[in-house]
Amino acid sequence: MTENPHLTFVLGGARSGKSGFAERLVTAGPGPWTYIATAQAFDEEMRSRISAHRERRAGDWRTIEAPQALAQAIGEAPAEHPLLVDCLTLWLSNRLLAEADLRADRAALLEALAERRAPTVVVSSEVGLSIVPENALARRFRDAAGELHQAVAGAAGRLYLVVAGYPLAVK
Repeated sequence: MTENPHLTFVLGGARSGKSGFAERLVTAGPGPWTYIATAQAFDEEMRSRISAHRERRAGDWRTIEAPQALAQAIGEAPAEHPLLVDCLTLWLSNRLLAEADLRADRAALLEALAERRAPTVVVSSEVGLSIVPENALARRFRDAAGELHQAVAGAAGRLYLVVAGYPLAVK
């Protein structure tokens, strides 16, 4: 797959600062900006996390909720607006639990990202640096995330790993 120079991939662990860094990358250029959110609020704690993310974004942001149909949402986002997708691992979890065809989903996502010509930043949680999960579903998720991350990193013109609030340029 050819690298898209407009695509930046930001990986990091939990509370690493990856989302804030990604937002700064997107807003470095002129707005308005589009934010595609993949989270679903199934409990109060998740509602609070989503609310905190929304509070960080001012009025020039347009938010699209896409917990399942991410490739479609990317394709329907305004082509000329900078785009932030946060985050792939939440979307992957949603798709895994929906028993979706993850290979087809990954292909559709990569195609949608390849077509973008405006700055596009995609955020995901790095989950492969930890211990081997004890159950089959968690191992399947970890493996699927690793495969997805490799594919998106290969398609991205820039790749960052955020560690303890500090972004490291990988490519």
